[in-house]
Amino acid sequence: MKTLKKIFPLLLIVLGNTTYGLGVVLFVLPTGLITGGTTGLGLFFSRFLGIPLNLFIPVFNVAMFFLGFAILGKKFALTTILSTFYYPIAFQVLQTCFDGVILTTDPMLSTVLAGLLIGAGIGLVIHAGASTGGMDIPPLVFHRLFGLPVSVGLYAFDVLILILQMFFSNTEQVLYGILMVLVYTVVLDKMLVIGSRQVQVQIISPQYEKISQAIQKELDRGVTLFEVEGGHTRTESYALLTVLSKRELIHLNHLTAEIDPDAFLIVSQVNEVRGRGFTLDKSYRKTPEELPSPRRKF
Repeated sequence: MKTLKKIFPLLLIVLGNTTYGLGVVLFVLPTGLITGGTTGLGLFFSRFLGIPLNLFIPVFNVAMFFLGFAILGKKFALTTILSTFYYPIAFQVLQTCFDGVILTTDPMLSTVLAGLLIGAGIGLVIHAGASTGGMDIPPLVFHRLFGLPVSVGLYAFDVLILILQMFFSNTEQVLYGILMVLVYTVVLDKMLVIGSRQVQVQIISPQYEKISQAIQKELDRGVTLFEVEGGHTRTESYALLTVLSKRELIHLNHLTAEIDPDAFLIVSQVNEVRGRGFTLDKSYRKTPEELPSPRRKF
């Protein structure tokens, strides 16, 4: 189990970089789209200096790796080293395997599909706690040296790279490039919360004790009680707070309705939940009733 936990992040990094490469090879290069990041910069140098893309990417990635190592430290380098050296190899292999393959000539469809694959690829790598390297590193360096927010740096560099490509691209290509950046940014945001989104439920009912016991026994979820007071009746009682998955929410609705059909439920979505039972293993503690009674001393 421990070995699997160590290998799984590495598999995510490999899968993420492969997905990123597929987006570029299948949809960016065949249709002549422009994009940001290392690939976009490579397209610029390929057009003006004749440097092949499959040569520029590994050289640039290695240079950025050593820049990150020098400024950001050894820990950063260790989380980035696999992407830095794997992506150029994967890119070259994918280019060879899909040479001459054109899935679509529609620039809009290519833009959307490329954005989906690139965003998903970056998201998988970040989920593994790593970085894709390349143009991800300069924004981190600027953040360390000048305090510039990383997100601002990423957008600034992507826009700058798109502007550089305006010298050999028409206005329509630039607009497609901006759209692609927007698509993979949205996909990346969605990817970062996959598996961590849960629902938070607040339940107000005079049968709070029975509902609390049902949640703990039937759903195996923790419950927090907090004091509330009715705004109209001024009746003091307790409300329940619990966090669970969307699938468990259906079961909770049935449980609550069986105990108190008039119970008041407030359901809201939370983007991330950390702690015992979610990011940490569950631990079962005895309730006060289950604890042995203290012995009297005579």
